[in-house]
Amino acid sequence: MRPTRRPVPPLDRPALDRLALRYVERFATTRGKLAAYLTRKIRERGFDGTPPDPAEIAERFAELGYVNDRLYAESKAAAMARRGLGARRVGEALRHAGVQAEDAEAIAPQVDARVGQSAIDFARRKRIGPFAAEPADRERIAKQVAAMVRAGHAPGLAWQLARMNPGDDTDFLLDDR
Repeated sequence: MRPTRRPVPPLDRPALDRLALRYVERFATTRGKLAAYLTRKIRERGFDGTPPDPAEIAERFAELGYVNDRLYAESKAAAMARRGLGARRVGEALRHAGVQAEDAEAIAPQVDARVGQSAIDFARRKRIGPFAAEPADRERIAKQVAAMVRAGHAPGLAWQLARMNPGDDTDFLLDDR
């Protein structure tokens, strides 16, 4: 016979604050993601009394410096650029993470400055165009362009890279951007 588990008691304000603190100590996060996490915990465990607004708790944590949306956006954008992902994918990821529009707009110049390098990094990783072992046929080029566009790169830049011959110089892509 299996022992039965005790039911988890509903949350109260101090328990909710502890959950929020534990979450921000373990994960880089945004106000939006923290509020969503707290909302989920209140829904799962219930709350003793009238639950506080999770957005207010997230805002308080931002004021205390535990959550910084702009810093999160900068580090997320830099990490995605190193993986070779384009500006569109970076923007989608930041919106999904709950980064406010003004914070996303503040880092947009940094993202735009890395457009050429991130496209080159993606092409190198996927062996597209100048990083391929042999020239690609039309069908393969179209598939490579589709992969680059899915990765968030502009179609014109994707076609330009994919049509390059193996060994071609890519430095001009860094100068134009």
